[in-house]
Amino acid sequence: MQAQRKRRKPMAEINVVPYIDVMLVLLIVFMVTTPLLTEGVKVNLPQAAAKTVDTKEQEPIVVSVDAKGLYYLNINSYPDTPMAVEDLATRIAAELELAKQSGKQRDVLVKGDKDVDYGKVMQAMVLLQQAGADAVGLITSPPPKS
Repeated sequence: MQAQRKRRKPMAEINVVPYIDVMLVLLIVFMVTTPLLTEGVKVNLPQAAAKTVDTKEQEPIVVSVDAKGLYYLNINSYPDTPMAVEDLATRIAAELELAKQSGKQRDVLVKGDKDVDYGKVMQAMVLLQQAGADAVGLITSPPPKS
């Protein structure tokens, strides 16, 4: 009598452990890099007690004015690169027009350094209104808790 060999059935399950490992690594990479992407320009904000703005479907348009009086735009391809006033006005007008055509409203905010000349912040606000912004808000940092 010949010894019968038992045939193994092919395994029909997919091993998902390597996929889980890859997903966890990607999750950690995204968690580490996301705060670095949203930092933008370093601006020393004035302190004031104000209520927070609710974020809607789209991120608000934020014009930053640093201590040197240079303008930055958060929705620009390079948000940490200064922009010329003309380029800033054109880009904001285009973004507001796109939002209007899609039936949505974009919040427009100015983030001015507390050491910058007040005229530079006012110039940014006037520029935003000329670009078509209905209302312009100011960003402040909360006062220290006593």
